[in-house]
Amino acid sequence: MKKSSPPPAAGKPPRKPPTKPGTRPGSKLPGEVRLIGGLWKRTKLSVADKEGLRPTPDRVRETLFNWLGQDLTGWRCVDVFAGTGALGFESASRGAIEVLMLENDPVLVAQLIKVRDKLQAAAVRVERGDGLVVLRRLGAGSMNVVFLDPPFDSGLFDAALPAAARAVAADGFIYLEAPRKYKDDELLALGLVAHRYLKAGAVHAHLLRRTA
Repeated sequence: MKKSSPPPAAGKPPRKPPTKPGTRPGSKLPGEVRLIGGLWKRTKLSVADKEGLRPTPDRVRETLFNWLGQDLTGWRCVDVFAGTGALGFESASRGAIEVLMLENDPVLVAQLIKVRDKLQAAAVRVERGDGLVVLRRLGAGSMNVVFLDPPFDSGLFDAALPAAARAVAADGFIYLEAPRKYKDDELLALGLVAHRYLKAGAVHAHLLRRTA
C-alpha cells in the first residue's frame, strides 16, 4: 500500500515545486525562446512579461522554416507584429538580405534593437510604429515573406491579410498565426490559398500563397 507523505513540520510552509527553467513564475509562457537554425542557432531571445505577447512555439517555428526551405538567402521579409523578434531574427539567421521588424511597444522595440546590435545583424531594421500602417505602405510585391502574428485578441487579422496579400511577391509566402483556421473561401476572396497548415494547441499556423 502506498504510504502518504508526512505533514510539513510545524511552522514551515509546504515546499512549492521548483519553477521550470526558462519559464516565468506563475506563467505558462517561456521566459526565453531560442533560434532554431542558421548563423545564430541556439541564440536565446528574452520574452518580456507583456500582456498579449505570445512568442511562436519552437515546434511551430521549426515546422514553418522547414516549409520555407531552411535557406532564405536573398529573401526580403517583414515581421509586422515583431514582439520578441523570433520570426525575424530566425529569417536573418538563415540568410535573408532584408528583415523589417515592426513593433509599437517601446520596451519591445528597445529589446529588438539590443538583440540586433548584439548579433551585428546588418540585415535587420527595427521600426517603432503601427505595423499595419507600415505594411500598407510597402511596395506591391516587394516582400518574399510577410509574417503576421498579432495578439490573438487584437482584431487585426482581417485588416492585415489584404495588406499582406498586396505586399507579398507573386511567388512569396504569408505566414499567418491565428486563434482559428481560416476557411478556403475566406482566403480566395483575398486572392490567397493555403499552402500549408498546422494546429498546435491554440495556435493555427497558416502558410499562404497568392492565387496569381
